[in-house]
Amino acid sequence: MSSVNVRISSASYEILRSLSKSKGQSMQSVIDQAIEDLRRRRMLEATNQAFAELKADKAAWGEETAERALWENTLSDGVADE
Repeated sequence: MSSVNVRISSASYEILRSLSKSKGQSMQSVIDQAIEDLRRRRMLEATNQAFAELKADKAAWGEETAERALWENTLSDGVADE
């Protein structure tokens, strides 16, 4: 893995050092986890925004609910679990 230098403020460095020590993890691990957490949060925010936009569009939301009903019907076609 290649090494990359990144500059952060002194305050952020102290917080990072404290988190690293309290978690018993390397600073790199703490940064990696923070980046992954941010990536996931952004993905969920984008998903929530797209869902809100879909619900706001009455025609598109109608198509969505109709498709859900079709799938529910298909999934509950009377076949018992084996």
